[in-house]
Amino acid sequence: MGEVRSPVHSEPTDPDVDLRVPAQRRELARGQWPVIAVVAAGGAIGACARYASALLWPTATGAFPWTTLWVNVIGCGVIGVFMVVITDVWAAHRLVRPFFGTGVLGGFTTFSTYAVDIQRLVDGGHARTGLLYLASTLLAALAAVWAAANLTRRVIEWRQS
Repeated sequence: MGEVRSPVHSEPTDPDVDLRVPAQRRELARGQWPVIAVVAAGGAIGACARYASALLWPTATGAFPWTTLWVNVIGCGVIGVFMVVITDVWAAHRLVRPFFGTGVLGGFTTFSTYAVDIQRLVDGGHARTGLLYLASTLLAALAAVWAAANLTRRVIEWRQS
């Protein structure tokens, strides 16, 4: 019997690009370098801003991590405004969204610190605080993106009328 191979799963690609053709593979890769560069640059800026906020407003051991909560909530609010503006108002350059949305805001907001904060709280005997932090961050972040996007849409409609 012949060998049975599992199917190879790949990322979605442009149906007009044949990745078996070396020239088309190179063209696809070349077009991604600017995106990678702006995401990296934006991520560095966002991560530095988050780190600066943690230095300015440190959290004591076992205390509720307000700084990380507010960083995530503010970042989600800004992404709500940003996505409405670049989709409904402004025809942004193709690198604006990866730079600011993925890079800056992705570097600024932090799921990893959020998860580590929860783990430290639970391990330190502050399970209730950890659970409160887990739920409040989730709810506040979702509310922030929803409220910011809706408020931005209303402001845009008001200004256009």
